[in-house]
Amino acid sequence: MFKALNRFALERPVIFWSCAIGAVGPVMVWTVPSIRRNYFGFKGYEPLPITYPLPNRPRQPTTGYEDSA
Repeated sequence: MFKALNRFALERPVIFWSCAIGAVGPVMVWTVPSIRRNYFGFKGYEPLPITYPLPNRPRQPTTGYEDSA
């Protein structure tokens, strides 16, 4: 099997490395976040706001830019 992989890597390196990187991808989904958390001190991102904060004052209508016919 290793002989076949070696031959494939020498004859068609683009296809070989594409398959190798594609096979490692799903494993990295489970391992990289824990490595970042445990060894690099990654705390996580601040959650994005889902609403826009309104000012604590009465609203005033805009003037001067209306479409008046």
